Amino acid sequence: MVKSSRLALVFVCLLCVGPLGVRTSARPQSGTKNGEWSNYGGDLGSTRYAPLDQINADNFSKLDIAWRFKTDSLGPRPEFKFESTPLMVHGVVYSTGGSRRAVVALDAATGELLWIHREDEGVRGTYAPRQLSGHGVAYWTDGKEERILYVTPGYRLIALNAKTGVPIPGFGKSGVVDLKQDDDQDIDLVTGEVGLHSTPVVAKDVVIVGAAHLTGSTPKSRKNVKGYVRGFDVRTGKRLWIFHTIPRPGEYGADTWEKDSLSYTGNTGVWAQISVDENLALAYLPVELPTGDYYGGDRPGKGLFGESLVAVDLQTGKRKWHYQLVHHGIWDMDIPCAPILTDITIGGRTVKAVAQPTKQGFLYVFNRETGEPIWPIEERPVPKGDVPGEWYSPTQPFPTKPPAYDNQGVSIDNLIDFTPELRAEAEKLASKYRIGPLFTPPSVSKADGPLASITSPGSTGGANWPGGSYDPETHKLYVYSQTAIALLGLVPTPGPQFSDMEYVQGTAGKDPRPSAPMGAPPRPAPPAAATQGEGGEGGPTLTVRGLPLLKPPYGRITAYDMDKGEIAWQVPHGETPDNVRNHAALKGLTIPRTGQSGLVGVLATKSLVIAGEPTFTTTASGARGAMLRAYDKATGKEVGAVYMPAPQSGSPMTYMLNGQQYIIVSISGRDFPGELVAFRLPAVTESRAN
Repeated sequence: MVKSSRLALVFVCLLCVGPLGVRTSARPQSGTKNGEWSNYGGDLGSTRYAPLDQINADNFSKLDIAWRFKTDSLGPRPEFKFESTPLMVHGVVYSTGGSRRAVVALDAATGELLWIHREDEGVRGTYAPRQLSGHGVAYWTDGKEERILYVTPGYRLIALNAKTGVPIPGFGKSGVVDLKQDDDQDIDLVTGEVGLHSTPVVAKDVVIVGAAHLTGSTPKSRKNVKGYVRGFDVRTGKRLWIFHTIPRPGEYGADTWEKDSLSYTGNTGVWAQISVDENLALAYLPVELPTGDYYGGDRPGKGLFGESLVAVDLQTGKRKWHYQLVHHGIWDMDIPCAPILTDITIGGRTVKAVAQPTKQGFLYVFNRETGEPIWPIEERPVPKGDVPGEWYSPTQPFPTKPPAYDNQGVSIDNLIDFTPELRAEAEKLASKYRIGPLFTPPSVSKADGPLASITSPGSTGGANWPGGSYDPETHKLYVYSQTAIALLGLVPTPGPQFSDMEYVQGTAGKDPRPSAPMGAPPRPAPPAAATQGEGGEGGPTLTVRGLPLLKPPYGRITAYDMDKGEIAWQVPHGETPDNVRNHAALKGLTIPRTGQSGLVGVLATKSLVIAGEPTFTTTASGARGAMLRAYDKATGKEVGAVYMPAPQSGSPMTYMLNGQQYIIVSISGRDFPGELVAFRLPAVTESRAN
């Protein structure tokens, strides 16, 4: 490989004036450099922005497939939920793939396999709460040495030589740091319930690793592994610091846990991507909620740092500021995705901001130096539930700007209304449940009603792990979201052999959804079509003759003007699904494009916003597949689309190589194992990469 020299721009940065009038170096969220894609989010600020425009509105629909890389053989069974965003550095694409979470290096021009690294973790891998290939790898270089770092399903941090794929001998023990050790708690090395799907983040020679757990609708116990966050030396693997996401006695936030619940409560991990501002030496941690997702009677109090955005010192892990987005969460509203670093203009001043997309449909925006909200966030009263033993926060935070990017709450007005008959059926169905505004609490399920609370957004969002993208030149932020519901019903736990919690998710008259009881033998490997991704599980959903309960759009892309805190445009994303388009009850009706629900990441380039469809549909040519779509980033007008044989399941990325721009997207779906697909133009006469 030929190393490219570092541009002086990296070291001699443009100056700007911060919110306090302080001269600061160039923006850490300025997008990709040199036509490469060296971070999961494009840059450490998670902008997912590349200043490339060889592929544009005039030619997007002419894209050809340059190469495809199938992951079928990267493990003992195929993977059908392939979520990686690859990296491209010095002409090499790096990605995880397959049910074993192998790491591969590919020629970026041809897709040829250069090397592969795999780990067989045996029973430890079988117990892993976060399996399959995860979201990808991290890259580090000091200008001489290059390393690839990733976390295995069994929760081990591995450092590889980027040129050969061989583990680094001086990192940890033979290239491996066991993340179940040196974590300020005792974790069984085989059965300990902790892992990670997201990639590590590397900044200033510090590797930061979060933690993830099983989804918590029917926890086996109120006690669980705590999801602490740690920083490691990128050269040696030595632990540098640890941040206790559940404070220890005497630490900041301990008083928000009543009745000593901090001593036994677990989870509260950071399973989403972490972002970093190297100039401020701050890492931004998007924290999930504590055990369990829908019942919190065993953990009274607001419970810091559950569902909080926390800024910590990059070198020491010390808390600098935090903001709790949900107090005492009982809705599975984990902060699901990377905070996006944005330099925006407010009142003529450049403000260093951080924007956090969420499941609940709000974009929370803070001064990333101080944690102060850019626009007021109001504590407003929310409904109180009646679950015995539950602790309810009387208020929750509501941003006044920008406006929500998706539906919030459930009312008669937003039920399906394609026809009067469908509306009547929807109202009859909804009458069996409790409906209400955002933060309507879960209900004890009763045969005579309510069977559950219908909440929207559901526990998968809104937005979810793919997050959003940001254009640092125009100050516009883009996020895909889905309009979905969750049924939050609680039933008494069947018995101590099932769980030691008082209530778990379920419906009256039915056994709670399957969960391995305490003391169960090792779980078998999930089936071939397992979807062990992230983002929560809301249980069964409701449909009216197979149609979604709520009105469309089912999926949309929203563009925000971040200088104003306003929506610039919003469009449905994805063709109307086949089951809606061909439904007998809708025959003869003109149904505008509904968009599609799913989990989709967006990519921003010099002129386009790019995202693939999340579900299989029948295309105009009659083929079964999905479309990769491009929108004018200024207006939201669709300007092109190309066919993919399966839906997008990982966020797209782009790079320049030998004068040609490529777009790579991970695709997979039911009966379609994961693969990387690289697109480029048929012929290129001029490179316009910035």
